[in-house]
Amino acid sequence: MNDTDAQSSSAVLADEARSATRDGQGDAETRSSGGWLGRLRETLGLRVPANLRQDLEQALSREDALDAAFSPEERAMLRNILRMRETRVDDIMVPRADINAVDLSISLADLVLAFESSGHSRMPIFRETLDDPVGMVHIKDLMAHITIAAKRIRDDAAGPAVPVLEVGSVDLGLPLSATDLLRPILFVPPSMPASDLLAKMQATRIQIALVIDEYGGTDGLVSMEDIVETIVGDISDEHDELEGPSIVPTANGGFIADARASLEDVVAAVGPEFEVADYGDDVDTIGGMLFSLLGRIPVRGEIVTSPELAAFEIEVLEADPRRIRKVRISPRGAAQPAVPDRRKRRPDSEAPEQESAAE
Repeated sequence: MNDTDAQSSSAVLADEARSATRDGQGDAETRSSGGWLGRLRETLGLRVPANLRQDLEQALSREDALDAAFSPEERAMLRNILRMRETRVDDIMVPRADINAVDLSISLADLVLAFESSGHSRMPIFRETLDDPVGMVHIKDLMAHITIAAKRIRDDAAGPAVPVLEVGSVDLGLPLSATDLLRPILFVPPSMPASDLLAKMQATRIQIALVIDEYGGTDGLVSMEDIVETIVGDISDEHDELEGPSIVPTANGGFIADARASLEDVVAAVGPEFEVADYGDDVDTIGGMLFSLLGRIPVRGEIVTSPELAAFEIEVLEADPRRIRKVRISPRGAAQPAVPDRRKRRPDSEAPEQESAAE
């Protein structure tokens, strides 16, 4: 998703998220027919409530009454918007151990390599350790710097003008600290509501923020895309690597499946007794089916059952606040191996720094 699209789409989402965080109190607000909340209330045929939020949450929980008006994806987005006021920055941040960042002394050549290996468009910059961040660099600024330098060298060269830029003549050994490529980065506390951070990002036009703990250390990183994904789900662009969904049989007769595996592939692997006909019209993947069953993202270790799949239970092996990643499908009563604890510990401040998927 490019920068312009992210900013324009997030503008709408931020307005909706901020309006969803209000309690809906006051005669003027609850009687107003303007805004998406008012239109939704009219669509559902709801009376003006004492608490509009509570009334909408109750209405959205009655899925049978909403099937004709909203698709499962629309209901999920509405629920996610209503939950925005309860979502904190530390609920969605990329942990410190997963942050890719570079030192201010890095050369431009190594910075290009760092962008290539990370696949991101923005890179946090620190001085000596990630606990002393100084800003960030956007890959567009870096490419513009190299291009302008190559143009200058070409224009200053004696002899006839040539239409080719000699990028190899640019001094890529120049340290980042000797350039003007640094841009400011936001610093926010872990307890900040995600909707407030989205609004701050829009106001400042800065799309990544470092999460700073009470001692001044860096805990994590949040991008605008991370916040938007809490509402619309996973966002992938043409640069994201796509791994083929896999379904692997286990020793107890079950299967471990990527949550993106299609329901058709899951049925083909597990067998026709894994009946998903009731879900196939609304969702395409096993992860989408679990989301449809629960109306939310399940947590790691949660076991999901359904009357339609009475012979099976589905355990969530990997998940984060935005998506389900991996599940185990097992026949009822089969013994399950323990799930290893993969929670990451905060590394020492001198440990090598790595960065997030900041878009």
